[in-house]
Amino acid sequence: MKRILVTGGAGFIGSNFINYILENRDDVEIINVDKLTYAGNLENLKPSEDKSNYHFVRGDICNHELIDYLFSKYKINSVINFAAESHVDRSILGSEIFYQTNVIGTNVLLEAAKRFEVERFLQISTDEVYGSLGATGRFTEHTPLSPNSPYSSSKAAADMMAMAFHHTYGLPVVITRCSNNYGPLQFPEKLIPLMIINAMHDKKLPVYGDGMNVRDWIYVIDHNRAVEAVFEKGKIGGVYNIGADQEMPNIEIVKLILNSLGKSESLIEYVKDRPGHDRRYAIDSSKIETELDWKPKYKFDEAIVKTIEWYKTNKNWWEKIISGEYQKYYEKQYGK
Repeated sequence: MKRILVTGGAGFIGSNFINYILENRDDVEIINVDKLTYAGNLENLKPSEDKSNYHFVRGDICNHELIDYLFSKYKINSVINFAAESHVDRSILGSEIFYQTNVIGTNVLLEAAKRFEVERFLQISTDEVYGSLGATGRFTEHTPLSPNSPYSSSKAAADMMAMAFHHTYGLPVVITRCSNNYGPLQFPEKLIPLMIINAMHDKKLPVYGDGMNVRDWIYVIDHNRAVEAVFEKGKIGGVYNIGADQEMPNIEIVKLILNSLGKSESLIEYVKDRPGHDRRYAIDSSKIETELDWKPKYKFDEAIVKTIEWYKTNKNWWEKIISGEYQKYYEKQYGK
């Protein structure tokens, strides 16, 4: 039995991963530690919460004593570190919590993993650590790190630290760097859910700059599959880029959402660009495709329809978030 400490498992990608793994496998035990900050939501884990091989612990990955206790109590033999402050806009407004969680928190996990001699430490990172591309080219695993935001710099620092633990102590580290995710359970401040929800309410859809910032978009289930493949078969000390080869400018996505919902493009409102906004990301996934036989299954046109439909039929989920009802409940239940 693999006993995996999954950090940040109440967030968008982490919760999708836990639900996916526990639906498809019974040879793993997952201990999910999450601080339940604004983007953490236990409602995301309804499909998994009653399973005997799933355990939730509310806690901060920066807490040495708690992390050591979890390693000892549950005999943890692997770590998948999803935990992160991840919203670029928030990192621009206030960077300290990003370095605290993404750098210090990762250090606490690495130190514990070293002491308890884990079999594998999977660091979940982002393509944003590579910086910005011009009109051509793609990020490979050999692209130099050149982060441009407080968020991406904190993730790059965590990646470098994880790899240093591998080279210095022999810790069995693997790193994944994924392109932009979308799908069910994504926090409403992110581009795609924000545009869907605003359009449903006939509110303005704010688009940064000229809307021509390009991202490579991947459906979250495809990311889950890639993480599982790297966790099971990825080469120790390796880095694996994960993308779906589905580049789109932001404005095209916004227009597609409006068209799908039968709304007018007059709802689009161009706003001042954010500071240091990277122009284009594109991922070369040939390494994971060749070495681990992984390929994305979902095309954007198909998965964006599924995503829009999910937000249309799960209003109760995002309405509670927008109103702050979830956060008030967790504060009452667990304390601030």
